[in-house]
Amino acid sequence: MVFLIIAGSILTPLAMFGLRLYWGQSKLYLNLLAIISALVFGNISALAIYEIIKDNTVFMTNIHGLFLNPVFLLTGAYMGVYLLYRLVVWTFSEHAQRERKLKFHS
Repeated sequence: MVFLIIAGSILTPLAMFGLRLYWGQSKLYLNLLAIISALVFGNISALAIYEIIKDNTVFMTNIHGLFLNPVFLLTGAYMGVYLLYRLVVWTFSEHAQRERKLKFHS
C-alpha cells in the first residue's frame, strides 16, 4: 500500500502533465476539478468543526472522525496531486521562459 501511495503521488501528476500536453482542453477540466475539490474539502472540514463547536464535544477526539469520510479523503488526495501537477507545470514554464530569454540574447 505504501508503494502505491508513493508511486501514485509521483506518476499521477506526471500523467496529468502529459494529458495537458496532448489534450489542451484538459487544463480546464483539471482546474475545475481542483476548484470543486477545494470547495467540498473546505465545506466538509468547516461542517465538522461546526458540529464539534455546536455539540461542545472534545475537539481532538471527534475531529479525527473526519478522516473516515471517503469524500474528504478523495478531494484531499486530488488537491495533493493537483498541487504537484501545478508545480511540474510551473517548473517547465520557467524553464521554457529561460530558454527563450537565452535565445533572445544570443
